[in-house]
Amino acid sequence: MHTLIFFSSPSIQISIFNNTCFSLFFPILIHVSYIILFSSPFIISILMGRTKVSTLFPSNNNHHYTLPLSNTIHQTLVNKPNSHKNRFPFTVLEFLRRFISGRKVDGGSRTEEEERVYSWLYTLAQSEKNLVFEYVRSTERGLSFTEAERRLRENGPNVPLEYSFPSWWHLLWNAFFHPFNMILIVLSSMSFIARDYPNGFIMLILVFISVIIRFCLEHKSSKAAMKLSEFLRSPIKVQRCAGRIEQKELIVQVDHKDVVPGDIVIFEPGDLFPGDIRLLSSKHLVVSQASLTGESWAADKTSDVREDHNTPLLDLRNICFMGTNVVSGTGTGLVISTGSNTYMSTMFSKIGKRKPPDEFEKGLCWIFYMLISVMLVVVTIMFVTDYTTSHDLSKSVLFAISVASVLNPQMLPLIINTCLAKGALAMAKDRCIVKSLTSIREMGSMDILCIDKTGTLTMNHAILANHLDCKGLPREKVLRFAFLNSYFKTEQKYPLDDAIQAHVYSNGFKFQPSKWKKIDEIPFDFIRRRVSVMLETDDKHSQFLGRFMVTKGALLEVIKICSFIENFDTNEISTFSSDDYQRILNLSEELSNEGLRVIAVAIKKLEMQKTCETSNGSKRGADDFERDMIFLGLITFFDPPKDSAKEALRCLAEKGVKAKVLTGDSLSLTTRICREVGISTTHVITGPELEEFDQETFLETVKSATVLARLTPTQKLRVVQSLQTIGNHVVGFLGDGVNDSLALDAAHVSISVDSGVAIAKDMADIILLEKDLNVLVAGVEHGRLTFGNTMKYIKMSVIANLGSTISLLIATLFLKYEPLTSRQLLTQNFIYSLGQIVIPWDKIDEEFLKTPHKWSEPGLPMFILWNGPVCTLCDMATLLFLLFYYKAYDDVNENFFHSAWFIEGLLMQTLIVHLMRTEKIPFIQDIASWPVILSTLLISSIGIAIPFTPIGKVMGFTILPISYFGFLAVIFLGYFTIGQVVKRLYILVYKKWL
Repeated sequence: MHTLIFFSSPSIQISIFNNTCFSLFFPILIHVSYIILFSSPFIISILMGRTKVSTLFPSNNNHHYTLPLSNTIHQTLVNKPNSHKNRFPFTVLEFLRRFISGRKVDGGSRTEEEERVYSWLYTLAQSEKNLVFEYVRSTERGLSFTEAERRLRENGPNVPLEYSFPSWWHLLWNAFFHPFNMILIVLSSMSFIARDYPNGFIMLILVFISVIIRFCLEHKSSKAAMKLSEFLRSPIKVQRCAGRIEQKELIVQVDHKDVVPGDIVIFEPGDLFPGDIRLLSSKHLVVSQASLTGESWAADKTSDVREDHNTPLLDLRNICFMGTNVVSGTGTGLVISTGSNTYMSTMFSKIGKRKPPDEFEKGLCWIFYMLISVMLVVVTIMFVTDYTTSHDLSKSVLFAISVASVLNPQMLPLIINTCLAKGALAMAKDRCIVKSLTSIREMGSMDILCIDKTGTLTMNHAILANHLDCKGLPREKVLRFAFLNSYFKTEQKYPLDDAIQAHVYSNGFKFQPSKWKKIDEIPFDFIRRRVSVMLETDDKHSQFLGRFMVTKGALLEVIKICSFIENFDTNEISTFSSDDYQRILNLSEELSNEGLRVIAVAIKKLEMQKTCETSNGSKRGADDFERDMIFLGLITFFDPPKDSAKEALRCLAEKGVKAKVLTGDSLSLTTRICREVGISTTHVITGPELEEFDQETFLETVKSATVLARLTPTQKLRVVQSLQTIGNHVVGFLGDGVNDSLALDAAHVSISVDSGVAIAKDMADIILLEKDLNVLVAGVEHGRLTFGNTMKYIKMSVIANLGSTISLLIATLFLKYEPLTSRQLLTQNFIYSLGQIVIPWDKIDEEFLKTPHKWSEPGLPMFILWNGPVCTLCDMATLLFLLFYYKAYDDVNENFFHSAWFIEGLLMQTLIVHLMRTEKIPFIQDIASWPVILSTLLISSIGIAIPFTPIGKVMGFTILPISYFGFLAVIFLGYFTIGQVVKRLYILVYKKWL
């Protein structure tokens, strides 16, 4: 029997001829609706020029990427003067363009500014001293005070960078201008206009919380570059000339900010260089460049040399760089660069450059576009349909606002921040300080961790490895005299002395220093590179009776003063031959290749009356004693790896995080440490070698190398950016020095330690209170848990909200009345949203925690297109059941329909959590955490109970028959069955779920 049912309104008449045709019509309508709605955000993106059509259809073909020539300046934290100083994102479209656009970062080539600085420094390093003055337009007497003042006005203060920090209201404006905040504010305003005050206030509160959290984080981060001024806080001695008729040379002290190119500076131990300096004179000059290279060893500098272009920049011996300091020696130098023209400035000018676009934020922006598109389409249709039926403008507007409110995931900002805050609290228990909440999510996506060797993989202190004779055999006599030298020296105690004494005491050697007496000492200096002590013992029971000179120091410097060598096998002392010399050098090279530091020990027996003073009381020179000595052997040291490092790196590797070592230390030492902690050393490279590569070779080398040694700060930055851009990796960087600050600023996840320098801690997103890599393992797990629960809510809420909205759209077209009134719709949405607050406390499948996860741009649309229709299909089954079984298609049964649709929709949105949260079968293979279970029971009970309460009567509900709840049990069983089948098919196709 054919049944004819008319659904009519003044402008719409739809007839369905039989039940079979009606049933077939709905699945087609559902899928067409999803396809049309999903097309709109892509169309808008294409029209705005932000999305290429080719990106909508990914292929497996290999692509060759090219890098742009320059980077864009990041405007959020710090701004260069006169460059968009007070820029405001006045329009939503401008903000969106800034939000989703991002140019790839150049990781394989120098900028024009770097090339200019490099060329200038090499030109001065290769020039004679007299030509250097001409290059900077100065004289051997120095600048006059008048000329120095003119140059200061022309060049500006001598600071590496001059930043202007954004004001608090600018940061507050940026925090306020977030896409989902805009949606909530618009909907809140419309709610107030429609006199729906409770819903309006709720949405404003959510906006307030989101804005305050983001503002506080960015306000703290905006101070990151202030520590740059810490490098230059000492007065500088400069040579100036004065006098109109007869010019005189004057030595004056000026503030470092007042130093200008052309000044002649005078420096001594402890002084900081106020700019890039070309040495004019030097005496035993040794400079620490740790702030630039990360190497703990000092570098010898001299003015009497002309360098060539093949010498690495930081190895130039006649150039000293801003920010480095004098360890020993004295000298004078000509200032050739100051302020923003120095090498240090090119290094720190990269701070604040834009990182690769955050895929998660881009994904949120896509959701924003989709929701706006769906709102424009659905809300317009539903408003027109409702108005043509009711002819009540106020009621139709309120209903349209309610539908828009349902479509918007109102809890999204709160859920995201709650997930991140929960992760931060968990990491705080592991002794971590999380400065940037979003870094926790990035940590879960991290697949490459770049680490510095010093203090991270190692204990950061020397340990004595062995004491060997000239043939490489252990000899106690070598250790005895090395110990006596370290024990009795009083000037300039070094960590190696502590290592020698610690080894002797901890291994039970009985060298009895109390039976020895110190006569004199020749202290260490950076020219001789050795220290000698004169000792005496009158112990007649000892084989070492008499007075001895004991010397230890750099191998080559000790060999220079040795004429004899002790052969322990034959217990004889023989003349030091060329064969002995070559054998010792070969042994030293082998030990160095194993990552050991080597020093030599020599002795000489003296006549009892000899001291370091002459008969008239004057000091004898070192050359009078440090000659014709007997070479004893070698002492080797190494910086041992931490016990926890190997296990932590193994755990990170099991979780899909690959470790790369980026360090300024030597290759041999780094390679040894890496082998001991389990890092592959098959592919290793050094900074000077990378400098010679073209861009393509550089990128390929960085991709395969696991150990990169002798890197400059700029090279560390280029390595990190190359991995981000070409490899599309999420890169973390762990460092604690000034030389790590550039890489820390560029990395997706920047990690430092509490003992690190100030600027490294300011640049870091996460600060470890202990140098323990196991904390990072726990951090990765927390990050993946955070990412998983966040994605769980996003996918679940978008599917539930979009499915409900499409169901409402279809039901509105086929009914003479609203499927739910605006009050009922907002109540349902509010109760459902409250139930989702517990999502951050849910657990995640173990399989999900084993691999890194990133936001997949085509992943969410496909996920919705697969799973969304299942939700809508069940709603439509309920609609058909109510229409055909309960005859609820006229105004008489309106309250009954509202009650039934309210309960079904609320239970559907509540139970969808359990289907979406895991790839396993819910309630059978995997059960949610107890907060989620309790929330489900509570929300479901409230939803079912409301129609039976006085509140339900006020809202227009009626009591439902028991048969309807039996139908709900069947429909939800069918929903979980079909949903699980779709889930398995989706996993089969895309190889993942969340």
